[in-house]
Amino acid sequence: MATIEATERARTSTPRNVSGRTSDETKLSLKTTEFWAMAGIIGAILVASAVSDSLGDVRAWTLVAAVGIGYMISRGLAKSGTKYAGGEDSLNQNNR
Repeated sequence: MATIEATERARTSTPRNVSGRTSDETKLSLKTTEFWAMAGIIGAILVASAVSDSLGDVRAWTLVAAVGIGYMISRGLAKSGTKYAGGEDSLNQNNR
């Protein structure tokens, strides 16, 4: 009887607006179209650099770096407003 009362008390004391979400709001980077677009653009820049005489190696690698930096900034902005909801981070634990 006591376990039933404790279960009922626990059920009624939890707030109704708590969601049961346990995963991150943003996707894994390999599942996003931005990643594949970046990979395609980098591939196209490198192929164009190999084929074209007017697009030099230094300019091509500068463009590749700019695309990579743009992708990192976009992923940072996408994840900036979300909390990590995965398992506990071993680096973020208090020393006991």
